[in-house]
Amino acid sequence: MNRIQFAFFCLLLLINSKVRSEDWLRFRGKDGLGISKEKGVPANWAETRNLVWKSKLPGPGSSSPIIAGDRVIVTCYSGRRETLKRHLVCLNRKNGETLWEKTISAVHPEDAYSGFLQEHGYASSTPTSNGEMIFAFFGKSGVYAFDMEGNQKWRVDVGTRSSNRRWGSASSPILYGDKVIINAGEEARAIYAFDQASGKEAWKAEGGSLELAYGTPTIASLKNGSRELLISAVGELWSINPDTGKLLAYKSLRLTGNISPSIVFADDVAYTFGGYPSTGGQAIRVGGRKVLPESATLWSTRTGSYVATPLLYGEHLYWVSDRGQAVCLNAQTGEVVYQKRLGGLKAGGRPFYASPVYVDGKIIVPSRRSGVFVFAAQPDYKLLAVNRFEDDSDFNGSIAVSQQRLYLRSNESLYCVGIKESR
Repeated sequence: MNRIQFAFFCLLLLINSKVRSEDWLRFRGKDGLGISKEKGVPANWAETRNLVWKSKLPGPGSSSPIIAGDRVIVTCYSGRRETLKRHLVCLNRKNGETLWEKTISAVHPEDAYSGFLQEHGYASSTPTSNGEMIFAFFGKSGVYAFDMEGNQKWRVDVGTRSSNRRWGSASSPILYGDKVIINAGEEARAIYAFDQASGKEAWKAEGGSLELAYGTPTIASLKNGSRELLISAVGELWSINPDTGKLLAYKSLRLTGNISPSIVFADDVAYTFGGYPSTGGQAIRVGGRKVLPESATLWSTRTGSYVATPLLYGEHLYWVSDRGQAVCLNAQTGEVVYQKRLGGLKAGGRPFYASPVYVDGKIIVPSRRSGVFVFAAQPDYKLLAVNRFEDDSDFNGSIAVSQQRLYLRSNESLYCVGIKESR
């Protein structure tokens, strides 16, 4: 095959692909980085400004929406105890019209709606898609695969255990090759890989320290061309072969209690945050085998994120803590560049759960009850806007970005924000 034939072959593959470059197919978008290349996205919006459409949802949820072609997909839940159901909702990206909805009854016994579970509910896992199928994780009720028209293709169980906290699931599914990977630490103390087409189990990696590990796994592409699956367990960093599920390397961490943020990765360095009762963060150089040495720890900090996954943009890490502090760290040294307590936050509960996203020179992160905060994507603190809708319910999910539009959900509605008609 000559160069012209090869170029034509690649063009055909691109034309026939079900995935578009502007799609936002998983939690935190492409590769879980939380970075969009879109331009022309507004910094200001409200009910009467830059709101393209608003759609009522069948129930609350802490998951984020995803965008696959002309469709927006999001999960919700309704009911409690015996009446508990999960909902997978597919809407038209252009006008917010509901195209289809699937309702799934809970497998019992479920965790009781009490304590900390009341803060996030029973739909915390963001679905994912390969452009042809949608994969949703509903905890004890299992993993489901649907086609884009809402036809169920398969379902598998991943266990019905609970952690000692009984907080329910939080991790979101990711895709790797022909596999869908699930962190079922809550339900089975295990990470699973299933064949996307059939649901057949490809591998299973088990460990007791996954019990309170709520982060979404990260696929790390190393400089040597290899790939590793990274996850923060309680007090441990795991590196797993994503093809086989075999443990490649292990590193003790100074993060105890429960771990909610996902690992952020770049240039062979894994940035891991979380912990309870005190939070912290560490930068670990990965790529080694068996037990990583102490020299693999590049820096440690007591300035951590409890829930949100930080955003790595340029040479800095950004997030807003669950206590309402906007934080910027130097990713090379771990030094705090700024730590600014935000004003105007409503009293009661933890004010932030969502993870920040970067788009068009801005960092955007919803607060739970006090609007969506927009910051300049720079190491000098600058608040650009705080945008509010007439919606008193919680905004716990992170924002999705596609075709010059922002998509965000509350416990009541799904919103589409944009300046002009999408391409």
